[in-house]
Amino acid sequence: MARTGDGPVSNGARRALVVGATGIAGSAVAHHLVDLGWDVWGLSRGTGVIGRPYRTVSADLGDIGQLRSVLRGIGITHLFYTSWSRQGTEAENIAVNGAMLRNVLSAAGEQGGLEHVALLTGLKHYLGPAEAQPVPGTPDTPFLEDEPRLPVPNFYYAQEDEVLAAAARFGFTWSVHRAHTIIGYAVGNAMNMGLTLAVQAAICRENGKPFVFPGSEARWNGLNDMTDAGLLARHMTWAATTPAAAQDAYNVVNGDVFRWRSMWGRIADMLGVEDGGTDGASPLRTQMNTMAAETWSRIARKHKLKEHDVSKVASWWHTDGDLGRQREVLADMRKSRLAGFTGYACTEHAFRDLFERYRAASVIPR
Repeated sequence: MARTGDGPVSNGARRALVVGATGIAGSAVAHHLVDLGWDVWGLSRGTGVIGRPYRTVSADLGDIGQLRSVLRGIGITHLFYTSWSRQGTEAENIAVNGAMLRNVLSAAGEQGGLEHVALLTGLKHYLGPAEAQPVPGTPDTPFLEDEPRLPVPNFYYAQEDEVLAAAARFGFTWSVHRAHTIIGYAVGNAMNMGLTLAVQAAICRENGKPFVFPGSEARWNGLNDMTDAGLLARHMTWAATTPAAAQDAYNVVNGDVFRWRSMWGRIADMLGVEDGGTDGASPLRTQMNTMAAETWSRIARKHKLKEHDVSKVASWWHTDGDLGRQREVLADMRKSRLAGFTGYACTEHAFRDLFERYRAASVIPR
């Protein structure tokens, strides 16, 4: 466990702890809060990284003693929880992720002064965990926040229950943010479709093969939406600082919809690879066989990229799971609109900006 003082300290009264600050969502939240002048601490399992524009805390989220030690005296007013730990079964997801969140809430709440907790979850709230899909009774699209919980175990439900229990104990307000697939910058993240598609395209281009959609016909033809990490950061901050928005759960998506059959060719153009369309059933775990690691290592050497290990830049399993569903997936944003949040992001532009950022950082080839 460790505490570092990398970033500046604000004189403002708002002091945030961002749990999962090195991930796609957490990084965007932390940087957005810094831009707004907040005093920000980032908490992650790894050690602090010099140069971040906020101070860092590292601790094992499964160890409440460590958490109490590193959070002591910080004076957190707002907690943004964006972390999770992937387990082999949903029962294990519930046990591990529920305990981690419970520990953070207890360690932060016991210090006193905690005003708001914002929890990031996702649209599996409506779909059920991957191992249980398709779940009978899954609602039709677009998903609405007042849909009843599905009759299957789900670690998102367990996390919501932990927040409600801690809110009753410590007296803070709360918000839940159900994002779809998040488009944002991170390396080594377990759920990163944007970077995964960029790596897939680079490997296809290197091998002289077309860029083939790795999902189902339903996802290819159906409507879809996504969540830009910057928009998510603004939404979580809005709910955390707007009293009328507290004590509620919200869908968070960009506000536009698209079909992969139209978006795929645009992404191929952005990444300089031949559009291979879809063959109806070609998951990345099939396309990116054992040769993918060797090919990526060769690409990384040729273009002097920062990461040579393909497993650190591509999460085949996550993109397969997302694009392989046998149904369209999109969420309704009316609750946020009616409550006053009007943020919007263009999904195509979010992909383009992300790829340019990865190129500039020498994560993917130019």
